[in-house]
Amino acid sequence: MSQLRGPGGCPWDREQTPDSLKPYLIEEAYELLEAIDAVDPAAMREELGDLLFQTVFHAEIATERGEFTMADLLGGLIDKMVSRHPHVFAGARVGTPDEALAQWEAIKGREKARDGRPRSLLDGVPRALPALTRAQRLQSKASRVSFDWPHARAAWDKVEEETREAALALAAGDARQFGEELGDVLFSLVNVARLSAIDAEDALQQANEKFRRRFGEMEADFVARGRSVRDASPDELEHAWETAKERERVAPLREPSS
Repeated sequence: MSQLRGPGGCPWDREQTPDSLKPYLIEEAYELLEAIDAVDPAAMREELGDLLFQTVFHAEIATERGEFTMADLLGGLIDKMVSRHPHVFAGARVGTPDEALAQWEAIKGREKARDGRPRSLLDGVPRALPALTRAQRLQSKASRVSFDWPHARAAWDKVEEETREAALALAAGDARQFGEELGDVLFSLVNVARLSAIDAEDALQQANEKFRRRFGEMEADFVARGRSVRDASPDELEHAWETAKERERVAPLREPSS
């Protein structure tokens, strides 16, 4: 990395800044998620390397600016892991994963307090996260102080309440209020997913893929008849959609080989 950024190095690498690299950092993280979902160790190895390269890139820029080095970064990480795992490194005892997590959060809170930074229980959930993931993380953190629904059924009752309020706003033609109520419906649905041990972001991604797959089946059916979905009537599209759904029920989908 030092050579890439140095005299005679790569012109593109030399002009990058932490700000210009942000899109690549996000892209590499999502490519790694795809490899994990595909259970593809070779792809995981490659994507983890690409994500690590982004860390090295940022550390090299910071070194050039005299801010910190890769050694500083790794040393700080090691210190943090040791201090937040006293049950591994200092003789403390925890019996369950939940107890280990609670200990982690308590130590983290004390560290921030020593730094003079007031800390909310909800701190550490980045605004840049996808909205469903952020909602789930915020709810999970709040649940650690028992600010939570007792079970998914109770959370579903809240979904129905919020849905009724959204319907009233829609009927009233109040776009601003409807937008707010719709947000409450989505937030409540995340609660139900979380309490059902379902990752809301993953569930929506699966729904996205199902829609994409079935729409592709519709398009293929029309092409086979020498037509296009662009020329089809709403009734024809609905029939083709139901046909694609029925085809999946009769013959379980096989993912195409890559």
